[in-house]
Amino acid sequence: MYCNYKYYSMNSGRFAISVHILTLLAFADDEWNSSEYLAGSININPVLVRKELSNLRDHGLVISKEGKAGGSRLAKPSGQIFMSEVYEAVKQIDLLGKGINSPNPDCVVGRKINDHLDNLYDDAEKTLLLGLSKTSLADFCLKFA
Repeated sequence: MYCNYKYYSMNSGRFAISVHILTLLAFADDEWNSSEYLAGSININPVLVRKELSNLRDHGLVISKEGKAGGSRLAKPSGQIFMSEVYEAVKQIDLLGKGINSPNPDCVVGRKINDHLDNLYDDAEKTLLLGLSKTSLADFCLKFA
């Protein structure tokens, strides 16, 4: 079960990489899977997989065991892992970003634009999280049947 995904980057692809890892682990049931195996499916360096596994472990989504017979597996049943948890685990910056400019405070738009944009961004992220919270890893895995 190997796929060829060529253009994952750590900045824009962490959610996709983590979902890929978790999906592979869900299909593996209780077997321990090496980072090399997982990296082969994602077609990225195993070091990047280990970095994501560490993060997923920190968020209680996977457990890992060192050694020759080691690897990683899900920390709980796939039906109890929701896409919103994965998003929260990998989120580094706000969904749409934050305003980095300093608008003119004397302008009727400039003095309030960042406040209104922040509210818009917060609402959009809440909507995204609500949608992701409706899909479990088990539900996602059904798409591969």
